[in-house]
Order: sequence, then C-alpha cells, then structure tokens
Amino acid sequence: MSELDDLTTLVRAATPLLVIETVDEQRVIDCFQHVIAQALYPLWSWTLTEGLQRLDFNGPRDQQVAPDATATLTAIRGTEQRGIYLLFDFMSCLQYPMTVRQVREIVQRENSAAHTLVLVGAKVELPPELEALCTRVPLALPDVKELAGILRGEAAAWQRENNRALPVDNDAARSIVRNLIGLTATDARKIVRKLIYNDGALNADDLPELMKAKFELLNRSGLLHYEYATANFADVAGVDHVRDWVQRRRAVFLNPDPNPTLDPPKGVLLLGVQGCGKSLASKAVAGGFGVPLIRLDFGSLYDKYQGETEKNLREALSSCEVLSPCVLWIDEIEKGLASGGGDDGGVSRRVLGYLLTWMEERKSKVFIVATANAVNELPAELLRKGRFDEIFFVDLPRPEVRAAIFGMHLKKRKIAPDAFDLNALAAASDGFSGAEIEQAVVSALYDVGGNASALDQNILLNALHETKPLSVLMHEQVQALREWATSRCVPAD
Repeated sequence: MSELDDLTTLVRAATPLLVIETVDEQRVIDCFQHVIAQALYPLWSWTLTEGLQRLDFNGPRDQQVAPDATATLTAIRGTEQRGIYLLFDFMSCLQYPMTVRQVREIVQRENSAAHTLVLVGAKVELPPELEALCTRVPLALPDVKELAGILRGEAAAWQRENNRALPVDNDAARSIVRNLIGLTATDARKIVRKLIYNDGALNADDLPELMKAKFELLNRSGLLHYEYATANFADVAGVDHVRDWVQRRRAVFLNPDPNPTLDPPKGVLLLGVQGCGKSLASKAVAGGFGVPLIRLDFGSLYDKYQGETEKNLREALSSCEVLSPCVLWIDEIEKGLASGGGDDGGVSRRVLGYLLTWMEERKSKVFIVATANAVNELPAELLRKGRFDEIFFVDLPRPEVRAAIFGMHLKKRKIAPDAFDLNALAAASDGFSGAEIEQAVVSALYDVGGNASALDQNILLNALHETKPLSVLMHEQVQALREWATSRCVPAD
C-alpha cells in the first residue's frame, strides 16, 4: 500500500489524531490534498502566524480564526462538518493544561464531530495523555519518479531564466536522480539547483559535488566524516591481497540488480601493527570500489545521557544507508567496542548489539572497513565468520615492500629514487612500519635543512639508525600480535 493510500485509509477510518515528523511542510499539504480527492472532507491548516485557513478550494486563503490556540480548538470543536486539520508546530501550545484538555476532548469525540487532527513538526513530543491517543505516520521520502520530476522542473526553470538550452548528459542525470534518493523534496531541489547553477550543465562532473552536498545535509549531527581524498591501491604498498579481493567483488557490489548466486560483499576487518598502512588501505578500498568513503568516529558517539549513545549510532548508520553505495570506515574499532567491561552501565554492550544486528540485517550497499590494533580487546561476537567477509592482517612490510615505500615517499617530495640504493635502505629499516619509514625520510630532510638535492644515502641511513621502531620499543606486544595473526588471518600482502 502506498503512502497516500495509508493516509486515505486513516482519514476514512476517522483516526482522530495523527502525528507526522518532518520539516517538509509543503509535502504534507500536497499529500493531504491528494487524500481529500479520495476522501471528500474539508482540509484546513493552522500556523501561529496565519491562524486557521481553508486549503481545499481555489482563491484567496483569508484568515478564518485568530492564531490563538484556544480560539482555534474551540472553532474546530464547534464545526459540525467533519474535517482534516493540519496543525503546524502546535506542540509549543501543548504546555498549557487547557489546550491539552481541548485536544483530548476533540480526539475523544466529546461533543465534537469526527475530525482528524494532524500535528506536524520537525520533532513532535506529546504529553503522555495525548501520546497514548495518537497514530504516528512516517512520511515517505520522494521516489525516483518524483525526484526526476524535480530535476526536470529545475532544468526547465533555468532554461526560462537564461533563455537557452541546458546541456544534459542523460546517463549522468539518471545517476543524479538515483543518488538523490533518501532526501526530502526540499533538500533534493536545493542540491539540483546548486548543480545546475554551478556550471550551467548537468554531467558526470556533478556527481562528486552531489555526494558531498548530500553528506552535509544528512550529517547535521557531525558524527560522520566525509573523506574527500581516497587513495588508489597503486599508492599503497603491501596490500596486494586486499586489492585483488576488492577487484573481484567490485562488479557485484556496484551492480544495482542483485546476483542470486552471489551475496554482496559486506566488509572486512583490517588488523595490524600500528603505522603499517591500515588507514591508507581503508581509503584505497573506497577508491577500489569507486564509491564515497565515510569515516565514523566512535569516540563522538558516546554521550553521558541514557540512551543517547545508541541513538547517535542509529542516526549515523541510517545516514550511511542513505549515502549508499559507500564504504563506512570505522577506525580503531576496539576503542568503542572493547570487551574488557567497565563502568559504562552496559552502553558498550548495547552499542555492540545494535551494530552486530545492523551488520547482519542491512540491505543497503554499505561496505564496512574496520581497523584495529589490539585484537585481544575485540569482542568474540565481532570476529566470528559472517560479521566480516574476511579478516586481513597488515604486517610489518617485507624488504621489497619497504623499498617500494622509500621510493613512494621520495617521489612524493620530488626526489628521484634512482639516486638511492633502495634495497640497502630496505635492509637497514628491518622492523620499520611504513609510517616510521616516512618519518625517517622527513627527519633526514630536516638534517639537510630541507634541501632535497643535498639528501643522500648516508644521511638517510643515519636517520634510520637513530630511529627505534615500534617493533623494538614494544617488541613483546608486536610479536604477540604477529604470532596470533599468523594462523588466524589472511595476510594483506
């Protein structure tokens, strides 16, 4: 049954009190104007500035009753003809016992016709005595057909304003419409207008801008971070197995029509030694799939008030689903889901439970990449097969990988790698992570005062000798992690 059919049925059934939470007031009005075409009842609206007005006929909509809530409810109760009343932002009036009592008497049909009151607002919190009497109705978001109409309408408006045709790439236009799904009509129109007026065209170049704008609209809570620069696997040394794994699944993940014989990829867990490139590999996964990368900071989820942490997680995951297809990167996941217990009142366990349920049941194309340094702090429920498609271990780089990392960081700083013996540098950096190799290059450049042309093999070797890598400083912990992963994880390289 469609959204309009649901509303029509509720009105015909004389449902006394409906609640719709939305900021898109015009969409509510449009929906009920369609409803009254099937259920022939008068349609009224009320706002604090305009008072009570009739909406179901053409012509000027003169104010009928003063904006005062008491006078409005008295007028509604005194109207013998059954009607539908859209009360916008009426919740502030419900702090007064007199107003609550009036609403209850109308809803309970005490000397009143079978009116339907509809409370509309961004967030509608009712007194307990009214909450028990209301029916909350979720307002469906625009579908593809309606979004395509918005795009055509905005394109036509631009053409009239500029008196010339708007260049449109039809494939890009279809992609734009698909990516607008999940937004209100108002937000979708705002983004389409921005894309059109930005360069006077609609083409493939608009898609990245659309995703950024969509993310900004959905992430009003600030819990997610849009990673604008995703890496290419060619920029990441030592993760060949991860790259091949992603490439084999790319077509299935991006295919809009599910393959009945292949389950869509869900996600991977990247374990590894700190500084060995897990974060860079996460970015490369998004680049490999060719989709946006959204980072979730678990630390920002936690709130001191009861239930707020779980609510924050639900909102963050819901936003990711609207942004799909995308990659959700959960960095250092063990810090938010540690199994060590604590005095958090069970918040961590509830967060874990909700996350596991969502991972199991989600239908949207949200691919999870979780990174972790301390496997012993991860709950066992998260590690069992089925939660993640694969668990990769990002180890300390092999000699040939270290040589490649040296070459990458020298090129990044406009220094020719051919002037160095990369194999000798790799041999001298045994036990170094990729991050530590980069810092050795940085340290050597400081030693020559930033003069890249003065940097030579000996200066780099000296910087390496003066650096104590994490594998030395925390030898026992690093070695224990490597031994644990040897027979339990798939090597990333």
